[in-house]
Amino acid sequence: MPVTCRSALRARSDLFSRVVPIGPRPQGDQEMYPCGNCRAVAVGPDGRCAACGTYQQQLNPAPNHGPGGYAAAPPVNMPAGAMPPGGVDLRRGLATTLTVLFSLMIPTLILVMIGRGGQYGVVSDMLSNNGDVSLDDANEADDFYVAMTGLNALVAIPATIVWAIWFRRLRLNAEAFAPGQHRMGPGWAAGSWFTPVVNLWFPKQIANDIWRASSPQGPHQVNRALLNGWWVTLLVSIGVSLVGSAQYTAADTKLTQMESGDVSGFGEVRGVIEDMKSALGISIFAMVITIAAAILALLLVRQITAMQEQRAALPPQGPQGQMPPSPYGAPAPNPYGGGAPGNPYGAPAPSPYGGGAPQMPPVVPQAPPARPPGPPAGSEPPYGQG
Repeated sequence: MPVTCRSALRARSDLFSRVVPIGPRPQGDQEMYPCGNCRAVAVGPDGRCAACGTYQQQLNPAPNHGPGGYAAAPPVNMPAGAMPPGGVDLRRGLATTLTVLFSLMIPTLILVMIGRGGQYGVVSDMLSNNGDVSLDDANEADDFYVAMTGLNALVAIPATIVWAIWFRRLRLNAEAFAPGQHRMGPGWAAGSWFTPVVNLWFPKQIANDIWRASSPQGPHQVNRALLNGWWVTLLVSIGVSLVGSAQYTAADTKLTQMESGDVSGFGEVRGVIEDMKSALGISIFAMVITIAAAILALLLVRQITAMQEQRAALPPQGPQGQMPPSPYGAPAPNPYGGGAPGNPYGAPAPSPYGGGAPQMPPVVPQAPPARPPGPPAGSEPPYGQG
């Protein structure tokens, strides 16, 4: 029997009035959702049903992300989790040069200390009234000390220059590890060593920032025992050396005046020689501390170079030492409940072109069954009884 206009209208109204409740409806192994256009059962991840003509099969489903958010994508041709190569300079040339220079400086410092010891011995013999001490012995001790001091300068001067360049590179690398978390710029990393007064604390502040940013364990788990020990030893050696040099210069000046005839007696000469002996003893002690500072500096170069190499293999730190936040924020929660996070329409359907599981046919609402033959109840044919 042909379908009348009323039955067709009723079937159409029934089709579009079958609105599913909010939330997924199970259909086989996947959850179905209401179409965003006609509210019929949706069959695709785009939220549209096949009747609306907008269903498109998703060939490559996007991977699901955890509730923690999306991780920042690495640059092209760069492995995930690696530091950008343009911001970190891990060439070992400067570190190797410093290692060699400090390895040469330590023996020269020992030779300088031996030269000071020779002077100390000659002065001690003078005070003990040893007649075997001659002017040649004193000149020989002085010449050996001057020669060893010059030899040490040949190593110490280039080591100081390379140290400043290397320290600036460390500061630039640390800026890449922890951007905007340093108290001073890269220029101060090199210039602070040669600036009077501020060189007593600026280098240490810069070194603290570098050490904290370069730590692979994070900025809140930094052990600065080696760094602090080196800095304290360096300051103590400088201070003790200045005291010994000032005392020795004062005693030597008095001896020069005495040689010109300005002497009041043997007691005064002996007092000046005792002052010189004391100054030489302080200088020897300063040399011991300087050797210790050079050894710690050598260990520091090796340690911080290894730290920056390990840190460069890790992702950049955020303000709290965590991964940087996603530029798009965390994925929105599923408004319908259930399903994989970040996919409010359930798992995508398999590919219709093969290579996967068989595709389920679209679910189309069925029209109600046709009424039995005969005129509708309570109605008469428009043209009377046939």
